[in-house]
Parts: sequence; C-alpha cells; structure tokens
Amino acid sequence: MVCEILVFFFILIFFAIARTQFSVDKPGRLQHTLEVTYEFIHAQAEETVGDQTARYIPFFGSIFFCILFLNLIGLIPGFDSPTMFPVVPLGFAVATFIFYNAAGLRANKLGYFKQFLGPILVLAPLLIPIEIFTHLSRMLSLSVRLYANMFAGEQVYITFLTLLKIIVPVIFIFLHLFVAVLQAYIFMLLAMIYVGQAVSHEH
Repeated sequence: MVCEILVFFFILIFFAIARTQFSVDKPGRLQHTLEVTYEFIHAQAEETVGDQTARYIPFFGSIFFCILFLNLIGLIPGFDSPTMFPVVPLGFAVATFIFYNAAGLRANKLGYFKQFLGPILVLAPLLIPIEIFTHLSRMLSLSVRLYANMFAGEQVYITFLTLLKIIVPVIFIFLHLFVAVLQAYIFMLLAMIYVGQAVSHEH
C-alpha cells in the first residue's frame, strides 16, 4: 500500500512538472519522450478501437503508466512491486472490466447485450451463460497474467540481489525492466481489445 501511494504521488508530481516544460518552439527530451509514447498508445488504440479512440486514450494511458511505475518501483532496493501481490492486478482487472462494459453500453445502448445472444436466437439459452463466463474470466486472465509474470521476475531479481549483496548482474536488472514494460503494454493492449469489441457496432 505504501508503494502504491508513493507511485501515485510520483505520477502526479512527474506529470505536473512535465506539463510546465512543454514548449512548441523548443521541446525538450522529456517532451519528445512523452510525445512518442502518446503517439504509440494512440496508434495502438486507433488500430484496435477505431474512430472513437480519442475518448478512451486517457484510460489507456493511465492504465499503462500506473502499471509501468508500479512494476518499476521494485527495482529500488527496499521496495516491492505492488503488482506482485494478487489484489493489485485484480483491482486493475476489475476497473478494466467495468470500463469496457460501460463503454459498450454508452456506444451501443441496450443493443450491447445482443452479443450475449449469439448469431441465432434459438442458441441464446446456451450461449448466454457461456458469454457471461467468458467476460468474467477476463478479469482472472488479466490479473493472473500480470501477477504471475511480475512475481516471477521479482523473485529472480531478489534472489540474485540476496546472493550477491551489492553487485547485481546487470542482465537481471534489464530483464526485470523488460518484463515491467512488457506487462504494462500487454495489459493496456488487452484493455484496448476489450474496449474495441465492446464499442464495435458490428460485434
């Protein structure tokens, strides 16, 4: 909980400072980095969600940066990555579940529930429980994927840190960094896919 609070305040301060340094005439390195990150997230969302991308960018960006910084704080000696505890990934998974269903209802109104009926109305009694289970299982899939990968990566990093005390093999630091970024990206990408399916009229 302490690490989560620290990350929360770090994100607020980081982006508050970054915002004051934005310039059209003389953009700095931080601005370039954030612009590239935004363009990358926007491009990914546009491919997945389509025309309504702009509406959902704040959620996707928030998910990505929150999970990324929560993953990375574990690289600091004495701190643990909150995402290696099951309840934290589950919280992000529940938030994503609520968000994409709300987005689907906003985009398609009551027609959103047609996806649970299947292509043929006769099969609806069979398909409705399956579709409900499928949607609920997404929360488990999102949380377990993030938790398992971060827990495993953290344990490997901590093991080598304990064995070698001060000198930690650089390769394991970069491995932990790679896993942290990759898992944040995968979680965000899956959130985009779920939102894209929910707001799609054809789906």
